[in-house]
Amino acid sequence: MADPIAALTNAQAARAEAATRVQAPTAAGMDVEQLSAFYGRFQALAEITLPIHPGAVTAVIGPSGCGKSTFIRCLNRLHELTPGARVTGSVRLEGVDIYQPGVDPARVRQLVGMVFQKPNPFPTLSIYDNVLAGVRLHRPRLSRAEADEIVERSLRAAALWDEVKDKLKAPGSSLSGGQQQRLCIARALAVEPLVLLMDEPTSALDPIATYRIEELIWELKQRYTIVIVTHNMQQAARIADYVAFLLAGEDRTGRLIEFDTAQRIFTNPKRKETEDYITGKIG
Repeated sequence: MADPIAALTNAQAARAEAATRVQAPTAAGMDVEQLSAFYGRFQALAEITLPIHPGAVTAVIGPSGCGKSTFIRCLNRLHELTPGARVTGSVRLEGVDIYQPGVDPARVRQLVGMVFQKPNPFPTLSIYDNVLAGVRLHRPRLSRAEADEIVERSLRAAALWDEVKDKLKAPGSSLSGGQQQRLCIARALAVEPLVLLMDEPTSALDPIATYRIEELIWELKQRYTIVIVTHNMQQAARIADYVAFLLAGEDRTGRLIEFDTAQRIFTNPKRKETEDYITGKIG
């Protein structure tokens, strides 16, 4: 099998790799160095530098408007889809800068998947076809046996298989909100990412559905690197191994105030701004 990281800069190799049976993913690390993000003349992020540790959950916290969502969108080049948006600095996936010339953005987004704030299954597609939506972009000649295997594996990984195995042809939109979000997670997992980005994945869910997603995140980090944006400090304390705290000043530009283990951030932060935020004094 072709090296998935090396295939970032070789579209032909990427297609060849995608045509083979995909092995179980290995969680990959990322390194963010001096990352700044812009929307036209407005600077949303300034010189963010931090590691994304493999096989761990990194929570990105901070008040609204500090650039949390922009930050994780920069980790798989979704940011650049906004007209006028650009970045400076580097984001390395296992040593390869995803912004270097020759890197295929579509391949980046396959290896670094995204789950959004609101569940967004394709409403006209069945549960089965929702799971396969991304896979078929890379493997259009997928056999039925291969498709069945990917659907079951992905739904099992998202802790949804037992709930939907008898209604795979039902519309994805027929599921509850929590089930729809797990379906979106299954869709992201189906293309075998190395890193999974989650932008407030439980903010639109009830407490029971939120608990199930948190349980799932804990299980998924055994195989994937996870970066999650959350406004919920209790959630961050429950599920995160590392925490990055962003804060914007009067110029509305987000900056990294502190990065450390979750235990240190929530028990003994180094910066007063961090303590003030997690105790509710600011934000």
